[in-house]
Amino acid sequence: MSWVDVGPLAGLPARGARVVTVHGESIAVFRTGEGRVFALRDRCPHRGGPLSQGIVHGERVTCPLHDWVIDLATGQATGADRGCTQTFEVRVEADRVLIAVAPTATAAGAKGPCTGDVENASGGAPGDAGRVLAVFERA
Repeated sequence: MSWVDVGPLAGLPARGARVVTVHGESIAVFRTGEGRVFALRDRCPHRGGPLSQGIVHGERVTCPLHDWVIDLATGQATGADRGCTQTFEVRVEADRVLIAVAPTATAAGAKGPCTGDVENASGGAPGDAGRVLAVFERA
């Protein structure tokens, strides 16, 4: 597994998100009001809504389509809802956000209980592991 630099921490708004594309997979990178950073597949487990466009509250995000609440740390739906979305390991070094990316086509850097629900997350060629197609930068 390798770590891919997806942009500066300053480019990620508090209680907000940015989307990066790694291996053809849209990954939403979130920052909480307390400054914690998380990364999830940008797809709600309910109807595929863009979680990056949801409202971040505490360590959760509410899907903008049908109000499902997803835990940012686990990717699990909360409350009565059932389902989960894939999570990715994240770390911040020297004010840069890094996402863990596996060198294989499936589950690119995925962790947690939802890694099995990904069908060919890469969409790319075998050798382009870690290729980032979009990087968020401070506006």
